[in-house]
Amino acid sequence: MSEEKLRLTQLSHGGGCGCKIAPGVLEQILKGMPPGIVPPQLLVGTETSDDAAVYQINREQAIVATTDFFMPIVDDPYDFGRIAATNAISDIYAMGATPLFALALVGMPVKVLPMETIGKILEGGAAVCKEAGIPIAGGHTIDSVEPIYGLVAIGIVNPQHLKRNAGAQPGDKLILAKQLGVGVYSAALKKDLLHTADYEAMIASTTQLNTPGPLLACLDGVHALTDVTGFGLLGHLLEICRASQVRAQVKFADLPLLPRAREFAEAGHITGASGRNWASYGHDVTLADGLGDTARALLTDPQTSGGLLVSCTPDTVTEVLSLFLQQGFTHVSVIGEVGEGPVGVEVA
Repeated sequence: MSEEKLRLTQLSHGGGCGCKIAPGVLEQILKGMPPGIVPPQLLVGTETSDDAAVYQINREQAIVATTDFFMPIVDDPYDFGRIAATNAISDIYAMGATPLFALALVGMPVKVLPMETIGKILEGGAAVCKEAGIPIAGGHTIDSVEPIYGLVAIGIVNPQHLKRNAGAQPGDKLILAKQLGVGVYSAALKKDLLHTADYEAMIASTTQLNTPGPLLACLDGVHALTDVTGFGLLGHLLEICRASQVRAQVKFADLPLLPRAREFAEAGHITGASGRNWASYGHDVTLADGLGDTARALLTDPQTSGGLLVSCTPDTVTEVLSLFLQQGFTHVSVIGEVGEGPVGVEVA
């Protein structure tokens, strides 16, 4: 296979956060794990499927640790590296923490990919880490069948400012910071259907660091925080609902979408992960009459390096929106609210 004809997305069976194991399958896998050591300093572990682990080291500092890696979602190696790094660091921001450093996770088919291509992937990741103000302090490499890249990301947070996916309260408003539709765009990309402007919009979204996280953490009115990635908007909102024992209502018309996301979804350019997501948690979702397959596809669409999802008091909404807008999140939107009732999500 010549370098001219080589496409990174052709070397992998899935791309970006669409590679994630389906929520229902993951639940079954984790259910069989024996209980481990849970010291009191471990403030956040696996109990609520949160974005990162948090370990308190003193009264004012806790270490936040996470890892994320996946196979190519785009063909440009530099862009692939940027997206993967942005996605990995996002989980630090989603806990309200500040990133400290990263370790690179690299698996490459070294007999298939040119060294220059592999180098461009790593270069893209390093560029994002530089933008985040952190070094790549090490890592690990293997020779693998499919290209894989990501990071271990380490951050720090004051335990008093730690934000989790638990804590949402009835009456809270729900705010989403980025547009949805990355999954359907990636499916359209494989069919060569993206125009230059479409691709640029996708890259702009997936490489925008979720830097407002630490600022949101300082607001008492912010009750819960997560980021929307491979399980789609519904999946990650359900994690908030389950961890907080609440019910959420979302207005589909208020969801920010990438410009051609609806068009691509209507044309059937949907990832397999979308269907797996719905099969895993659709029983906890109520869709209003008139919301058909296209709406369901967009609600379950796996987001790669997606936006922060915030649950906050109504009187904090203006401040939250202002923080996002000041940092360039021009599509931030209020998408619904939190209520009482059985755990689940209603979409009107």
